[in-house]
Amino acid sequence: MELGLDVTEVNGYAVLAVRGEVDVYTAPRLRERLVELVSQGKHQIVVDLEGVDFLDSTGLGVLVGGLKRLRSHDGDLTLVCTQQRILKVFEITGLTKVFAIHDSVDDAVSGGKG
Repeated sequence: MELGLDVTEVNGYAVLAVRGEVDVYTAPRLRERLVELVSQGKHQIVVDLEGVDFLDSTGLGVLVGGLKRLRSHDGDLTLVCTQQRILKVFEITGLTKVFAIHDSVDDAVSGGKG
């Protein structure tokens, strides 16, 4: 399956909508896109995972790497995810304590807790 990576700008945040499966084959494309955004000076990034069907440890690694990269630029990476099966991956790995996870892009860009 193709990985969709669409970027829009909302309230000064770069919103990266991810669609499809994030796994060992597609994760490098997600990493490249995040690196690209940071190098363009986008330091507040919201990754919208609502269109993601599958996320494995490679994908998690890319998101954690993106978060570290942004924090080194005084930025942040927040997530939008309401799908139980994807949220479970974050819960099992303890990453719910690391990422701010919101219910919607609106929540994420308004700084409210999702």
